[in-house]
Amino acid sequence: MRSRILLGLLAAVALSAPMSALADTTITGQKLGAFYQITVPTVWNGDLVINNHGHDFGAPAANPSLGALAPLMLAEGYAVAASSYSNCCWTLFSTQQDLNHLLGVFNANFGAPNNVILHGGSLGGIVTAQGVEKLGNVVGAYPICGALAGGRSWDGAIDLRLVYDAVCAGVPGAFLPGGATGLPAPGFPSAGLSIPTIAGAVNACTGVLVPAGFRTPGQVARLSLFMSVTTLPENFVLTDMVFATNSLSNLIFAPDKLNGGQGVGNVGVTYNDAGVDAAIQRVAYDNQANNRLEKNFTPKGAVGATKIVSIHTDGDGLVIVEHEKEYQDVVPASNLSVGIVNEAGNTHCGFTSPELVAGWEELRDWVAGGPQPSAADLQARCLTLGPPAQCRIDPAFVLNDFSTRVPPR
Repeated sequence: MRSRILLGLLAAVALSAPMSALADTTITGQKLGAFYQITVPTVWNGDLVINNHGHDFGAPAANPSLGALAPLMLAEGYAVAASSYSNCCWTLFSTQQDLNHLLGVFNANFGAPNNVILHGGSLGGIVTAQGVEKLGNVVGAYPICGALAGGRSWDGAIDLRLVYDAVCAGVPGAFLPGGATGLPAPGFPSAGLSIPTIAGAVNACTGVLVPAGFRTPGQVARLSLFMSVTTLPENFVLTDMVFATNSLSNLIFAPDKLNGGQGVGNVGVTYNDAGVDAAIQRVAYDNQANNRLEKNFTPKGAVGATKIVSIHTDGDGLVIVEHEKEYQDVVPASNLSVGIVNEAGNTHCGFTSPELVAGWEELRDWVAGGPQPSAADLQARCLTLGPPAQCRIDPAFVLNDFSTRVPPR
């Protein structure tokens, strides 16, 4: 019976059913720079799910999304809330306060929840991990495709940016300003370089935006070298370059982040190409700025009794799957279950609806007193919710160390 009910709810998730049909009360507003949206169902079970959204270059906006799972969560009796966060991009410098403010609004309007569960994807995954360690009263967490290496993510960003400069040096039309800081300080806090500007430069160097047969021999060679050194799939080259250029600038120059401090560097890093090792710019990080970045936020594993289910796709070209290994290395195994989707191509958060729901349902059962789920349990649950082709969680998947993709420093 429960499987049939979930199948019906799963269809609602896939169709994005209007939440008004499921919920009794919705409130929206703004508190100290962050917008919020809260929905409490007609029959509330007393628990609250906070949905944490992903990376956004835009300014905080009204009515932040409650997430794709909200119709299902509301139908199961959970209240669901979300914050826009109070700033853009790498928001970890303020999200602890933002989520505390969100909880304050919820408590004032509906009373304190019995329990809190955190959920979020991509950057929202690391916001979720931060909340587990900082908020208290968090019984469960469901990060998906999360940037769970935290501040270490930015080692990959500066590598990407400086490898591009080394590979594309001297190519007409390929120059991008900023290097190790993304953009020079005068370029911040404007919107940064436009996507067409970045795309034009990257394409001039690599030909990534034209069919392979139309690329020059130089473009073919440079794209191959760039992909080999960065280990990025071709369809993520441009996306990652936009991130590494504009978001790195925001991280370093925003007054509410590093305020001009060089928080990341690459001195002593060995890349997997002698020519790049010789040509790449070497940048030393400032200890104070680096410590501030780590504080905001790199997981320490202080999760208490929180039960965490985390899922990832193995081909993710933006938040690489090895983030999960970095998180596994600090969180006690008894608190964390990980499921890796073995996908045919390369996506960011490219889960099917059954995969996404399976992780949530296994977390719910665990929080309710059931056994800790394994990857095999996640796959088995998925198969009760959808056809085999939509259930790709691989119990035999072995995670490699983060340092195999992003060299240590």
